[in-house]
Amino acid sequence: MRIIRDYQFVEDADRGASAAIGNFDGVHLGHQYVIDIARTKASQIGAPLGVMTFEPHPRQYFAPKSGPFRLMNAETCAHRLEKLGVERLYELSFNDTLSSLTPEEFAKDVVRDGLGLSHVVIGEDFHFGKGRAGSARDLVSLGERLGFGVTVASLMSDDVGEVSSTAIRAALTEGRPRDAARMLGHWHRIDGKVIRGDQRGRDLGYPTANMSIAGLHPPKFGVYVVEVDILTGPHKGSYGGAASMGTRPMFGENRPNLESFIFDFTGDIYGEEISVALVDYLRPEEVFDGLDALIAQMDADCARARDILSRL
Repeated sequence: MRIIRDYQFVEDADRGASAAIGNFDGVHLGHQYVIDIARTKASQIGAPLGVMTFEPHPRQYFAPKSGPFRLMNAETCAHRLEKLGVERLYELSFNDTLSSLTPEEFAKDVVRDGLGLSHVVIGEDFHFGKGRAGSARDLVSLGERLGFGVTVASLMSDDVGEVSSTAIRAALTEGRPRDAARMLGHWHRIDGKVIRGDQRGRDLGYPTANMSIAGLHPPKFGVYVVEVDILTGPHKGSYGGAASMGTRPMFGENRPNLESFIFDFTGDIYGEEISVALVDYLRPEEVFDGLDALIAQMDADCARARDILSRL
């Protein structure tokens, strides 16, 4: 997959794609539906399959103090899109210039002249241009006039309700990772490098792989059943585990992070890239009456996690 970040300097090989446009935070089933429509059109016209998204996320750009909300960082999103067969990722820099374009300027300067897209697919709630002034219907009209095709995809819902990034955030906030996974089409994952912590887990007999969750929407704090993929280094592979998400109140106030105990594993993975999938929520964070009580609870958590993972 090729990543293009500037619509004003595009090689000929990266033009002409059939592309889905949106923020694609989480790359959930609704996003995948839009991408599949673009895929079908790409096959029909012999064009590359593309996705156009924006970095930073427009919400982050316009409200930088609104707090972490993203389900995925840019790297994780790109990895997921590549797995879906996307050939061109137009990860456009969202800045003063791009955000000030009128709807017609966006359609002409970015879609037609800049990227040379042959066809675009958008959701019916899509808005674009300065002040979100343009609607999906407006882009259809502009495409007809400017010479590119537009397909408007209906919003996706399931038996519970609409499939959306907002609904997925709500499920994670409430400690319902399986509901989030139903809408995502995959486990919700947190990707990143293993960082050095205070190594208390090692002293307790439970060494953990620690990860930052800075910038991401924080799932409900507590203990989770997880699957851990080690992506780099000599220990690459998939493992089961149990993880603590939160501030570790047993040891005072700490910056929120994710600490994963990987079952049946020994090895040094500091600095390696890993991906942690949230499978089930076991319990909230607690303060115990001593380390013996904490260790006993960790033993019980791991036993439950192993049982759940054995039945997946």
